[in-house]
Amino acid sequence: MSETPKIFTLKQVLSSIRKTIEQRYTSTYWVKAEMHKLNLSKKGHCYPELLEKQDGRIVAEIRAMIWQTNFDRINKRFIQTVKEPLKDDMMLLLLVKITYSETFGLTLNILDIDPNYSLGELQKERQESLKRLQKEGLINRNQQLDFPVLPKRIAVISAESSKGLSDFMQVIENNDWGYRFFSMIFPAQLQGDNAANSISEQLKRIKKVQNHFDLVVIVRGGGGEVGLSCYNNFELCKNIASFPLPILTGIGHSTNLTVAEMVAFRNAITPTELGDFLIQAFHNFAVPVKDAVKRLKISASSIVSEEKLLLNNASKLFKNVAKQMLSMNKQLVRSHGKELENNFKFALLNHKMLIRKSEQNVYRNAKFLVANQQNELLKLQELLPASSKAQFLLENNKLDQLSQSIRLMDPINVLNRGFSITTINGKTIGEKNKVKKGDVIQTKTATFSVESEVVNTKKS
Repeated sequence: MSETPKIFTLKQVLSSIRKTIEQRYTSTYWVKAEMHKLNLSKKGHCYPELLEKQDGRIVAEIRAMIWQTNFDRINKRFIQTVKEPLKDDMMLLLLVKITYSETFGLTLNILDIDPNYSLGELQKERQESLKRLQKEGLINRNQQLDFPVLPKRIAVISAESSKGLSDFMQVIENNDWGYRFFSMIFPAQLQGDNAANSISEQLKRIKKVQNHFDLVVIVRGGGGEVGLSCYNNFELCKNIASFPLPILTGIGHSTNLTVAEMVAFRNAITPTELGDFLIQAFHNFAVPVKDAVKRLKISASSIVSEEKLLLNNASKLFKNVAKQMLSMNKQLVRSHGKELENNFKFALLNHKMLIRKSEQNVYRNAKFLVANQQNELLKLQELLPASSKAQFLLENNKLDQLSQSIRLMDPINVLNRGFSITTINGKTIGEKNKVKKGDVIQTKTATFSVESEVVNTKKS
């Protein structure tokens, strides 16, 4: 009979695993991992989910914990260095101790976090993006665009609830000089993993209607280095650098410029400063215009005064010359008037003589024409009776010939010559009025009529 196997309780097995791990992993370790979720509890403890990804795929995952006392200390130092608290989706360098519990399983107890590492990761991404943009010749592309003389039409990319957006709109809409701007909000996420894609999508939307805008503004409230990490993203920075309109950024109080700020047409530390820059652009246009208006008024007043003096002098000169010319022309008018009167009398006498001669010629010609026409009429009167009689005889003969032809074509005469007419239903038989077997037809001769039934038909 075989021996009975030794049976262990679950707690005995898990306690053995715990003791083995405690004996094997006695030290602490620095581990690089992405904190996917912080999972802060109401009691102040944290239970983060740590991940490692390769090519976007999770290759390692474990649950960790930070006790409340450690979390308060770590988070305070993180805020002092990075200017932001610990949060989800951050790449961190963690000091951990491997622990195992019979009830909670394997966990990493996080004892400390190096905030300088997070800053280093941001700086690394920043340098890589700058290097790629430099290689593609995009660093200064947006800054080489022409800035509009009056930047009135503004596409604003921001979160609708952003304090930075509120500050920017307050500056441009409530300025003391009455400058009027047209602005349209394109809502986007301004921080976090999805911020770069969200801003890029709005840039694509604006590009489709770029003719309606003079420039693009990206504004947000203040934030630390980690909060601005999305603005070092290569694809976002590439979209900003190659955009066909000038892009202005006012994305926070950071002293270390992001790549997005470096490639934009202009950057400002705060949205308020960005609004002041646009107001100043209006000043740069309005002040010279006002100065020009003043100079124009002074010049115009001076020119008008000079022209008035010249006009008065010219008027006086014109008046004197006009009097002299009028006196001279009165004499000429009198002289020409007498000459014209004499010429008119002479011409009138000549025309009267010509009219008399014309009247005599017309009378002689008319008398001659009337005599000729009377002779022609007498000749026609003599010829008319004979011509009429001959024409009547000719037309009479034509009528006799037509009557004879009509009599010959009479159907009775045709029937008298031995022909007959066959009909069906009162109509002659033909291509348009065919007969078929069984039809009753009528045959008419000169002296009698016959009704027949069709026995057969065939084509001839």
